[in-house]
Amino acid sequence: MSKILWQTRKVPLSFGFMKQTSKLFELVEADIKSRRYGQQPESLYEPIRYIMAIGGKRLRPMLVLLAYSLYKKDFKSVVRYATAVEAFHNFTLMHDDIMDKAPLRRGKPTVHKVWDVNTAILSGDVMLIKVYDQFLDLPSSKLKEALKLLGKCAAEVCEGQQWDMEFEGRSTVSEQEYISMIRQKTAVLLGFSLELGGLLAGAPARDRKYLREFGIQIGIGFQLRDDLLDVFADAKKFGKLAGGDIIANKKTFLLIKAIEHASGKDKSELDRWLTTRRFNKREKVAAVTALYEKLGIRKMTEKKIDQYFQRGFGSLAKVRSKQRIVLGDFASALIDRQV
Repeated sequence: MSKILWQTRKVPLSFGFMKQTSKLFELVEADIKSRRYGQQPESLYEPIRYIMAIGGKRLRPMLVLLAYSLYKKDFKSVVRYATAVEAFHNFTLMHDDIMDKAPLRRGKPTVHKVWDVNTAILSGDVMLIKVYDQFLDLPSSKLKEALKLLGKCAAEVCEGQQWDMEFEGRSTVSEQEYISMIRQKTAVLLGFSLELGGLLAGAPARDRKYLREFGIQIGIGFQLRDDLLDVFADAKKFGKLAGGDIIANKKTFLLIKAIEHASGKDKSELDRWLTTRRFNKREKVAAVTALYEKLGIRKMTEKKIDQYFQRGFGSLAKVRSKQRIVLGDFASALIDRQV
């Protein structure tokens, strides 16, 4: 197995790599801006344009295009399918924000706050329909498989969201259950994005399998890293209140391992913070973070993150394309980011 790129790269990313990824990003943004999605009633379609315009890393469509470019260079021909994946992602966010009662998305008011809950539900519904519409001009040889993969991915995302909501009402969640949940809710969409790029380019089934696995494994790693950053990142750089998961008693990997390893006075203190309804937020965050450090939870999480990134890059190394280094560099750059 080749060495892990994100751990061993000693030189900055090349100008050629930066230029290529910048070009792909510009193509994605231009396609998104050009789409109206629908006309009337305006109140149904404007929320779609609103959420699609408030930015983001565009990670998923970038993965589609980068996977495609491993085999073919005419990536402009598949941009519409890449942005369809971004629209699907934003559809899930629109509905997630309703369920989470979230006031902000990427620093902007959420759709249900700008309009209302019923409008956000309907806009999300029609947004999903428009995603399927964007795929309809695919050649028949690829349309059925693409829609089959999208349907499977969409069902898993919904299953993951349901598990996440059910976990809120449970006192304990196992590590295996949590990993399975984030795999479905978050990671499978990265895997689908990469597999779709391979499918559109006519990649061998073997390569498509390893591309999908690469996406799933690094997707799990990304979510675990987000869990870690929520507690330990610089709040100014992270862009939100540090310890938000702690305040909400969210059953992240960190809390699951803390519950598993705490004993004696540590267990009593952790239980107290988990059951106390009225508390000072900063005090709770500081106390639980200190417990995490004492119990070695930070190091456990970092080790687990490394394991999933290593598995992911191990799968990428099996892809039979010399251009896979570009995809590896893109993923490495994302991993190196601290926010």
